[in-house]
Amino acid sequence: MGYHMAGHLAAKGHEVTVYNRTAAKAQKWVAEHGGTVAVTPFEAASGADIVFACVGNDNDLRAVTIGDDGAFTAMKAGAVFVDHTTASADVARELNALADNAGFGFVDAPVSGGEAGAVNGALTVMCGGDEDTYAKVEETILCFAKACRLMGGSGAGQLTKMVNQICIAGLVQGLSEGMHFAQKAGLDGKAVVDVISKGAAGSWQMENRGYTMLDDEFEFGFAVDWMRKDLGMCLAEANSNGASLPVTALVDQFYHDVQKLGGGRWDTSSLMRRLK
Repeated sequence: MGYHMAGHLAAKGHEVTVYNRTAAKAQKWVAEHGGTVAVTPFEAASGADIVFACVGNDNDLRAVTIGDDGAFTAMKAGAVFVDHTTASADVARELNALADNAGFGFVDAPVSGGEAGAVNGALTVMCGGDEDTYAKVEETILCFAKACRLMGGSGAGQLTKMVNQICIAGLVQGLSEGMHFAQKAGLDGKAVVDVISKGAAGSWQMENRGYTMLDDEFEFGFAVDWMRKDLGMCLAEANSNGASLPVTALVDQFYHDVQKLGGGRWDTSSLMRRLK
């Protein structure tokens, strides 16, 4: 994700320094796009007006921000750290408080749209933070996004992403059951998708995953392991705020079944395979 997002920044004329925990990836990016390779997050953030991060989870985020050679120590006054990781609202609030005390801004800004969205510069970005801080980075974020919106104070971006994942989980399970039913009923599944995708049942998941589900193809896309990480955060937040998520909890267990089938790195649409 970050590889392509940074590419759009460079293409729009921004001076970009990149860091990756796998140095060869950063070197490959510079060979393709120009710019500079940094050997630590501290070096990448030094002197920057805006620092973007996109890593795996809360612990990864803490490592690149407040760990050894972390970016936060290098942030200059008035700069902004934008975190595109899908992480917890708690870590967003924690890092926002540290940034505020140090005199720079922090925006939690998880994304939706997958790798294709990153490649095409068509991500949706949901943000949490201070309005003045967000205003400093919105235009730059739109270099790789088709939509970007401030959803509220610190953590609101992460909470909005949780809503996104909750909706996707139930939708993909419903789509899996529909495609499974079509096959069992002896219908031409692809013809079914062609017809119903134009009506009330249509969705991004149907348009982009319906045919591959029918073809039993799952070696691509957003991994089940990452979806379970996300749904775990949704369920933990719901336990805290009192929301009832029975379908989300059920689908999370279905994804656990997929993991037991060896599908931890399969696309989330692999819920279909569990039904076979």
